[in-house]
Amino acid sequence: MSKVNIRPLGDRVIILPAPAEEKTASGIIIPDTAKEKPQQGTVVAVPTEEDSPVNLNTGDLVLYGKYAGTEISYEGVDYLIMKQDDILAVI
Repeated sequence: MSKVNIRPLGDRVIILPAPAEEKTASGIIIPDTAKEKPQQGTVVAVPTEEDSPVNLNTGDLVLYGKYAGTEISYEGVDYLIMKQDDILAVI
């Protein structure tokens, strides 16, 4: 898991999305144009305030909505920043 030097504010968290599937279960290779956005990822940063409303920890594997969050790029890595309410479940 990568270390991020970004501190989200309020009830937002930063997520490293899981890589998109390269091939199907039957072995068919999926072209880049047909790949779906992943809907799970790892929490890499949470707010540090003691009274923060976030109930997640770094390292949690989470499921989120297909169009949730805002894509950001930091030091060449793509992340999602989203509100805790956009996260559907912790795996």
